[in-house]
Amino acid sequence: MSLNNNNQEAANTREQLKKERKIKTEKIRNRRIRVRLIPIWLRIIIVAFLICISGIAGAAFGYGAMGGGNVKEIFNKSTWTHIIDLVDKD
Repeated sequence: MSLNNNNQEAANTREQLKKERKIKTEKIRNRRIRVRLIPIWLRIIIVAFLICISGIAGAAFGYGAMGGGNVKEIFNKSTWTHIIDLVDKD
């Protein structure tokens, strides 16, 4: 009888496993598909744009407010060559 009893338990557990697998597959099918509000390529462009803007704003603040120069001069090439010459004092 113990052999028959073990077979019934094994059958019950197999049926339970099948039910659990079926429930898992149904959950996977019912899962919502995530639609991104902003695509990844656009996020990369936005981050690059914000880095450029923050660099320009930092240069304008540093040169204009802290350095006492004119803010419009940060767009001149001569200003940057002068700054590079000051940093590379060889």
